[in-house]
Amino acid sequence: MKSFISAEDVTNIPALIQSALDFKSDPFKSKALGVKKRVGLLFLNPSMRTRLSSQVAAANLGMESIVFNVGQEGWTLEFEEEVVMNGTSVEHVKDAAPVLGKYFDILGIRTFPSLVNREEDYSDFYIRQIIKYSGIPVISLESATLHPLQSLTDLVTIRETFQQKRRPTVVMTWAPHVKALPQCVANSFSQWVMAWGEADFIITHPKGYELKDSFVKGVTVLNDQDMALNGADYVYVKNWSAFNDYGKVLSHDPDWMLTNKKLQLTNNAKVMHCLPVRRNIELSSEILDGPNSLVTQQAGNRVWAAQAVMADILNTN
Repeated sequence: MKSFISAEDVTNIPALIQSALDFKSDPFKSKALGVKKRVGLLFLNPSMRTRLSSQVAAANLGMESIVFNVGQEGWTLEFEEEVVMNGTSVEHVKDAAPVLGKYFDILGIRTFPSLVNREEDYSDFYIRQIIKYSGIPVISLESATLHPLQSLTDLVTIRETFQQKRRPTVVMTWAPHVKALPQCVANSFSQWVMAWGEADFIITHPKGYELKDSFVKGVTVLNDQDMALNGADYVYVKNWSAFNDYGKVLSHDPDWMLTNKKLQLTNNAKVMHCLPVRRNIELSSEILDGPNSLVTQQAGNRVWAAQAVMADILNTN
């Protein structure tokens, strides 16, 4: 692949999942692939798992990684075209990105939505400007609308833990939170599960939390959480703010938090969450610390997903 921004950049999702699992079995099997190569990891907002897993993945491939926190360790970047730069931004992406393209072989960039201007957020403007001007492959480390490395990780986790000879039933349930969060993880998980095509998929949320139509095409969506959980093999717990009433928190209903009692409705489902998690608000401690939780295993798989993507890009380019 040239760049990795969404599921649409991947021609064979099952093969990429298998590549990640192969790296998990033998982390250093392609140690020479990234020798004398560099990946730049640009963060416009904080990260723990994405940053560290990407650095470990690069090292496993023999590639050097350099992390740069934009706006904290260097000049604040301007992304708008034809702007008069008389504000706080010191350097334009049109000038900075081509230089980064000279320093690195791959660029990873992590951005975050404003949750104020939906049109601007859903254009994924920052990442697209980096792609436009850097001239090298770009990996999304999370954007305003999607989190593809997380979603690939999620499918890897389902693939390695589901041993039955049938399609798993996967439910993504909205959960309460103390503040407004973006839709990117929910959008991305839905996009990837549907593109993968190897699971029966249901989304459940309170009324008002509908996702953008393009991300839920063909998905069963229910406002009754108990009905959605019935017979589930996997439950993915995630909060997101409203898309239509953009960025708004419409409910704090604690009844939507997943508990062991609700888990009894499922097929002894494994529970997933992308982390960080607000214990006993988004997800109960009894589940997080219990035998059904895949949260730690899921987070550990972030390395192998990133390694599979980087290896594919290095092999392609």
